[in-house]
Amino acid sequence: MRNDKFRTQEVATLRRTLSLPLVTFYGIGTILGAGIYVLIGKVAGIAGMLTPLAFLVAAAIAGFSAFSYAELAARLPKSASEAVYAQAGFGWPRLSLFVGLLMVLVGVVSTATLMHGFAGYLKVYVQFPDWLVILVMLLILGAVVIWGIAQSVRVAVIMTLFEIGGLLLIIWVAGDSLAQLPVRVPELLAPGEPFVWFGVLLGAFIAFYAFIGFEDMVNVAEEVVEPSRNLPRAIVLVLAIVTLFYLLVTLASILTVAPERLAQTEAPLALVYQQATGRAPLFITLISLVSVLNGALIQIIMASRVLYGLSRQGWLPEGLGYVYPRTRTPLPAILVVILAILLFAWILPLLSLARLTSFVTLIIFILMNLALWRIKRRGEQTYQGFTVPLWVPGIGAVVSVLFLVAQVYEFVID
Repeated sequence: MRNDKFRTQEVATLRRTLSLPLVTFYGIGTILGAGIYVLIGKVAGIAGMLTPLAFLVAAAIAGFSAFSYAELAARLPKSASEAVYAQAGFGWPRLSLFVGLLMVLVGVVSTATLMHGFAGYLKVYVQFPDWLVILVMLLILGAVVIWGIAQSVRVAVIMTLFEIGGLLLIIWVAGDSLAQLPVRVPELLAPGEPFVWFGVLLGAFIAFYAFIGFEDMVNVAEEVVEPSRNLPRAIVLVLAIVTLFYLLVTLASILTVAPERLAQTEAPLALVYQQATGRAPLFITLISLVSVLNGALIQIIMASRVLYGLSRQGWLPEGLGYVYPRTRTPLPAILVVILAILLFAWILPLLSLARLTSFVTLIIFILMNLALWRIKRRGEQTYQGFTVPLWVPGIGAVVSVLFLVAQVYEFVID
């Protein structure tokens, strides 16, 4: 009787409602996030006036893995995408399950990190215990995700528009500084000395993390309309749009406030706004709160879809693959993710959560680039969709290894 009931429940599947514009906005929200609101200062402290160049280098580096993901998404548009890619590349189910669980870990840990950040930002307005803020906000976000994928993504789109509005506001208020760009171009170009380029590369290493997020897009593949066509397009569009925003915002920032001052604050864009207008940056702080919530919402969606996909592949208990018929969302997977986020957020400190997120993400990038490289080396002739040259995943894997080694070195010397 129990088996018959579950077979009836399995009739419910995820709903394909995400068009190219919706999945593009979803992707912009995954990358834009709250990172740009704090990372500019850290990069400016290392790269100085060459901060825009450091962000461009980071975009180029991230682009290798992004294009690898675009081809993998076109070839294999499935939930639990990284696990499916690993299976196609290596043919080892245990490794595939491991990769899928790593993606869930990234979603859980990064959301726990964001929840800590939200509780900190909220103290600007009101004082509540961190544990209570985290619990209440996760319950609200969980309810939104259960509500439905189209509704969740529309909420994410609205919050993404707020984020974009905040960046546009910075660009607008710094208009007088940007008008000086023609005469200040020499300050923004790197001379030939090796030590200057070393600073740019170190800055790019930090800025790289402002571009992470495109890997989350592929995990809603089963809810995207024509995913083999729309997902690669969305990934390329998102990378281009985000890079343009970052370039304009970094130019506006360092032309308005000296890099050494940007490096001394935890809220660099708030400082830019205050310097340009002479007013308190309350609105920018509010947008930072929205950005944090947006990032958390998207990570919950991603992690729950990975658990769902792993279950549907037969690698996790079948109950996690259950779809609630009314909302067509994976209810048990969402609840498991929310509970895991609460545990991580209440147990681990902020810095440990952030480092763990970056470390695990780079391991996944290495494996995904190698998986595509192996798939392409086999020379399958039946595939006719979006494709990249063989050297793209090769460079993507090498760069990810270098970044991982650098992060381990940084952790050891700290």
